[in-house]
Amino acid sequence: MLRLHKSRDGMPMTPAQLHESLADMALLVRVIDAGNFSEAARQLGSLPSSVSRQIKRLEQSLGAQLLERTTRRIRPTESGMEVYRHCTRMLEAANSAVDVAGELAASPKGRVRLSAPTQFARTVLHPLVLEFLKHHPQIEVQLVFNDLDADPLADDLDLVIRLTDRPPQGLAGRPLGRVRWLLCASPGYLKNHGIPSVPLDLAQHQCVYLGETPDDSRWKLRRGDRTQSVQVNGRYIANHAGARLSAAENDLGIANLPDFIARDALAQGRVLHVLPEWELDPGKYQGEIWLLYHPTRFLPAKVRVLIDHLIAHLGGSA
Repeated sequence: MLRLHKSRDGMPMTPAQLHESLADMALLVRVIDAGNFSEAARQLGSLPSSVSRQIKRLEQSLGAQLLERTTRRIRPTESGMEVYRHCTRMLEAANSAVDVAGELAASPKGRVRLSAPTQFARTVLHPLVLEFLKHHPQIEVQLVFNDLDADPLADDLDLVIRLTDRPPQGLAGRPLGRVRWLLCASPGYLKNHGIPSVPLDLAQHQCVYLGETPDDSRWKLRRGDRTQSVQVNGRYIANHAGARLSAAENDLGIANLPDFIARDALAQGRVLHVLPEWELDPGKYQGEIWLLYHPTRFLPAKVRVLIDHLIAHLGGSA
């Protein structure tokens, strides 16, 4: 690995020499990102010949060829790509220093972009965001309803909420709680069809399930050391939790639902918890709700206060 603190003769750079090379290192990032000297010069309001001389000076300082030049484009050499990675991190650190200085001098303000699964965003986050905005008039929140696995850096997001067992590699995060799955049905349905007393009774009922895989129609329930599995059937199959809740409310059967989807309907009596002493095993859909962000990105005050707000209301109880 090429070490940036060595000069071309192998001796350590003096602080003065390193300082002189910092601007050239930043320019290297600009040139590689732009793809040629002319575009980099245009972005900087400079001349291609001046940009070329600075890159040549950096190559001489480091004692390594960083770019392969053609008449139309440039591309980094192996050494150039390694130097580029270091210089990119240097610029990220510089940007963070600027952000820190700005944050210390100002109250939290600006836009925060937050992505979350559609139903969790609508049911849980939306009310919390409304409350948050009342207390932080200088902050804007863009809530992105997204059922795909968003990436904070690639998708230009400040925060991402995802159902997972642990933060994916390369991301940092805070747990908001574990999702519990429930069986729910309307009072009307249970009055007309009876209340199941054991899991095997579910085979005699209309059940509303996901249907994404064959295993979705086989519900597994656990009570202490006991586990029972039952094949369920029903007239309505939907891979959308909101649709399954609506079906249960309309007397179409017993639906499997994440607890945050069923919470309000249970509190208002629109549905009842079926087999409450049994725990439903959601299979591949189990996991914790994680609030994720890029680990090397400085978190501005506007992001930190939103994280604190969500943790205060959801931490451990999502």
